[in-house]
Amino acid sequence: MQLAQHSSGKHSTQINQHSKLLIVEDEVLFARAVMRQLQKAGYECEHVENLKDARSIIKQFTPDIVLLDMRLPDGNGMDLLLEFVAKSIAVIVMTAHGEISDTVNAIKQGAVDYLKKPIDLEELLLSVQKAETTVIQSNSLDYSRQRNAHATEGVELLGDSGAMQSVKAQIKRIAQLVASDTVPPTVLISGETGTGKDVAARLLHLSCANSDKPFVHIDCASLPDDLIESELFGHEKGAYTGALNTRPGLIEAAEDGTLFLDEIGELPLALQAKLLNVLERRVVRRIGSTKERAVPARFIAATNRDLHEMTLVGRFRQDLYYRLNVMSITLPPLRERAGDAMLLAQHFALQTSRRYGLVANPTFSQEAVRMINSYSWPGNVRELRHQVSRAMLLCHESQITETDLALPMTGKSVNIDDLTPLDVAERTILLQALAEANNNVSEAARILGITRMTMRYRMEKHQIVMRP
Repeated sequence: MQLAQHSSGKHSTQINQHSKLLIVEDEVLFARAVMRQLQKAGYECEHVENLKDARSIIKQFTPDIVLLDMRLPDGNGMDLLLEFVAKSIAVIVMTAHGEISDTVNAIKQGAVDYLKKPIDLEELLLSVQKAETTVIQSNSLDYSRQRNAHATEGVELLGDSGAMQSVKAQIKRIAQLVASDTVPPTVLISGETGTGKDVAARLLHLSCANSDKPFVHIDCASLPDDLIESELFGHEKGAYTGALNTRPGLIEAAEDGTLFLDEIGELPLALQAKLLNVLERRVVRRIGSTKERAVPARFIAATNRDLHEMTLVGRFRQDLYYRLNVMSITLPPLRERAGDAMLLAQHFALQTSRRYGLVANPTFSQEAVRMINSYSWPGNVRELRHQVSRAMLLCHESQITETDLALPMTGKSVNIDDLTPLDVAERTILLQALAEANNNVSEAARILGITRMTMRYRMEKHQIVMRP
């Protein structure tokens, strides 16, 4: 029996209680000793002595990890290794002294680790724990890929206006520029909040040769300051307090797919330099690691801020701005997309109706159509979707009326051309605040940092009244 006992005492590492292991080993006494040790650590184990029984048992017992001997009575363990790897099962090979060529070949074929006989129990448990971490990370990334794959299904930029036709043509042209064997150029998507920058990024991903690869969406504005570096770049076990396991970052998770950095203007200055290094050298290094890993992913960034203006005041690195802005797409606000508002409204009404099992063919009253076409939509497509979906849920019949829409409208027609630039800016700010506050005047006043009385005064000045 080739089993070396360790003198350091009981192993204290915490192990996942639900992991299942299969031991494929013809030396029965050795296998039983390993099973006792693993079961004591919380693993569910099974043991077989040959290839035939291994192939049979996995039909009922699906292991997370396999301890595989390379020399078995009915063949070479390499044949079984390939079958397990194809099923995404982590394999640790066990080899006798002098079988170096088998070990190297096994690692090349997908084994996560190898152990030389006689095997140290401490080393075995550490190897199993490392394999378990690999399985958890792999499952996590698989889930992320599936989730993002669903998020890209049916993605479409709706709109027949000239402005949107130009955007669609740009996306098509950028997609055609990228060959699968070249480093893809970075793309910067700019536009006001709610114009559909995330949709444009997903459509660009789907239009390229790597559309079957991962699409990883990172919202730079929502990542906590104390975790953002670890989330992006990953970390090694023990790199800092709380880093209990090695974890790849989201940049690595994108692999050879697309990494979408949404709200890039919110990225802290300290990390902007690190991101620039990734873009320039196409490598990433986890926190606490000395090893650099290749980054083949395409980078798409989006912002509703003026990054050029931010570089002038020192809030965004100029070199990173130029590196991101290799190819650029600007999404127009909805008020500049003549005719698209009604097209989108009909789409969102039908979408909501189908989702909640309402009327088959929702329509809009003439007054509702007029309101949709004349409203400035400061919140853009996102505001339109919210208002129409809400109206669809509230309307009592198949037709959406102006009352259902409840838009903040003017009491009489306002000619924008007659207003001063300052008046236009103030009116737009008021409407945008009301949209963000879902037409709640008190909340809009809070957003703007003014009193409710001042808010009312400004609304009256610009003839903005709330419909019931």
